[in-house]
Amino acid sequence: MKQLFVFAFLLCSLCAKAQEFVAHRGNIPGSYNYWFYDPQTTPDPNAHFPLLIFLHGKSLSGTNLDKVKKYGPINAVAKGRIIDSYIMAPQNPKGPWDPEKIWKIVEWAKKNYAVDTTRIYVYGMSLGGYGTLDLAARYPDQIAAAMAMCGGATAKDLSGLSKLPLWIVHGTADTAVRVDASDRVVQAIKNTGDDSRLIYSRLPGVDHGRLARIFYLTLPYDWLFSHSINDPKRECNKSFILTNAMMDDAYNDIRNIEPEVEPE
Repeated sequence: MKQLFVFAFLLCSLCAKAQEFVAHRGNIPGSYNYWFYDPQTTPDPNAHFPLLIFLHGKSLSGTNLDKVKKYGPINAVAKGRIIDSYIMAPQNPKGPWDPEKIWKIVEWAKKNYAVDTTRIYVYGMSLGGYGTLDLAARYPDQIAAAMAMCGGATAKDLSGLSKLPLWIVHGTADTAVRVDASDRVVQAIKNTGDDSRLIYSRLPGVDHGRLARIFYLTLPYDWLFSHSINDPKRECNKSFILTNAMMDDAYNDIRNIEPEVEPE
């Protein structure tokens, strides 16, 4: 009986460990420190999972990796949201996100985990929204879908954004990052002559921090994971909608606790 108890305890410990975000500091030269999440409770070498990249906003920048837990997928998982994918959440010390530095972590994940390389996704808000669009513009043939919230883009060439399913969300009452930052990206995509893979949710009266609620819904994960690089013509799934009411109702199901998001 004692041996059975010890085995059960060890099994529970392993399961708990497999579901934790693990901090990685300084193990990829020329890249960022990051959190990594393995969704498997029982490791299966034959199982392949999508990879979700989360890019935070300016308020979480710095060298204290724990700040990245403040909102986004780490906080959502802690509150009970089930996200059935690998998740990487790097921390940007300062300045704009660097797509090449982010992709070094992707390559690390592909080397060390059974990543389904046809299902790599990125989402982020504010500074992370900028990073999302810059990363998707740089690697449109390797990212299955992207969602950018209350951001913009710094990349000079945005033509790649027309090649993958992309959902841009911005509130018209945002005073931290004005909605015209997203408007300009949308116009650049339209200028390519093909905006068929774009969804643009321009939400009337919505401010900057409110969009953090999206991380706690099932919607971004269901939408992102519905895409694959192998999809015919890389078509965008436009069966999803996002409303203010949805953000309120679904978020309240996750402990009814407001995420602490500072204006940026």
